[in-house]
Amino acid sequence: MLFGKKKQFAEQPLGYWEEASCFMVIPDEGSGLKSPDELVEAVKGIEGAEVKYSRFDDEKGELTITCGYCGEEYKAVFTVSGFSLPESYLYTMKAFTPEETEKLKNAQRSLNIMMKIDGKPPKTAFHFQIKLAAACVPDLIGLVDESAEHVFPPKWAKLAAKSKVTPGPQDMFYVHAVSAENGEVWLHTHGLCRFGLTEVEILNSDSKNFRGHYNLLSAYASYLCDMNEGFDAHKDIAYIGVLRGNIPVVAICKSWTEALGEYKKLGLGGEADRKESHNTRTSPMFLYKTEDDMKKGKLSKVSDYNALWEENPIYFISNEETARMKALAAERFDYVKRAFENPDNKILIKVGLVTDNKKENGEDDFEHIWFELIGFNGEKFRGKLTQEPYQVSSMHKDDEGEYTVEQITDWIIFTNEHAVKPNDVYLLEG
Repeated sequence: MLFGKKKQFAEQPLGYWEEASCFMVIPDEGSGLKSPDELVEAVKGIEGAEVKYSRFDDEKGELTITCGYCGEEYKAVFTVSGFSLPESYLYTMKAFTPEETEKLKNAQRSLNIMMKIDGKPPKTAFHFQIKLAAACVPDLIGLVDESAEHVFPPKWAKLAAKSKVTPGPQDMFYVHAVSAENGEVWLHTHGLCRFGLTEVEILNSDSKNFRGHYNLLSAYASYLCDMNEGFDAHKDIAYIGVLRGNIPVVAICKSWTEALGEYKKLGLGGEADRKESHNTRTSPMFLYKTEDDMKKGKLSKVSDYNALWEENPIYFISNEETARMKALAAERFDYVKRAFENPDNKILIKVGLVTDNKKENGEDDFEHIWFELIGFNGEKFRGKLTQEPYQVSSMHKDDEGEYTVEQITDWIIFTNEHAVKPNDVYLLEG
């Protein structure tokens, strides 16, 4: 550094896995992959999909299919290649059974699906690519999301493909935590660039605080997935939650090329880690402590709040995501009914209760609160309130009532092995 001048860094071009969404669909051993014509017919069989164009390039071994889905046009490129599971991906496979893991480790080929998503509705586009994967390889033993450096279990992928409800934001990216012997932790996402977004990071975390930082990063990345086109993470603020003492969590990003200059000493995520990777469109998070700081553009590091991250911060969920969660909870409510037959299971159901207050437009406002399931009465279920409501004065903890599936916003099944939410019901299947 000459006369105190900050070192200049340059953002590098995106990789192919960042420009497009890249899946590797792994077939069961011994089963044959479909021919190009069979793949086209498989895509035609997806509900709501209309194949508009298909062409197989024999020289490149590429099948291109253009089709309409939910009002958008998508172009997917299919290839077949050898496969070897990267060792680093094993850390993302905690939900796999030992048998499923062994199968995937021994797999030797894959059907690759590359699809450009930037500019399309992220959740719908991602869901359609999952539907493509399951339709083209019905006996898949794993769905490798190369863009997110993550592997989905086969049962999850098949259930997601059948669902009328899109996957949630947290299925669309993966948070990696890299640690050093001195306790330093670097958190960063993979998978957001393909949606036209920036990857996000938290620098200078540590072994004591990384869980709280992980939750913050996941909440912010989910927020970005729900934002409409035109939101700029480098310019627009995101009010994503509240800390103890009603302290707002107001986030913004800076490109890594600028953000590194905010840290005097940085091990992980510093200049050395940017030479070969993590040097494209990726942005460390910062926070505004006060409205005055926001006006002045004065940023604070995430670590400045370390005493508060483990104090049960509340992160906001968009109306779009609330509606999606509600739809998935209703679609998969039969799993709750079956799980209730086992007395060893404990089940909590979140219900939207009408509050004492009205919205400004006169509509009812709702408080979403947990009940313990205690029985069924025809199409209704009976629950016992597990906590004191904040804005429903007519009800108190341990009160019982009957409710319908339409009032549910979420649920959790606690078995001896798992805490199962609507997105995780594959864990209940044999």
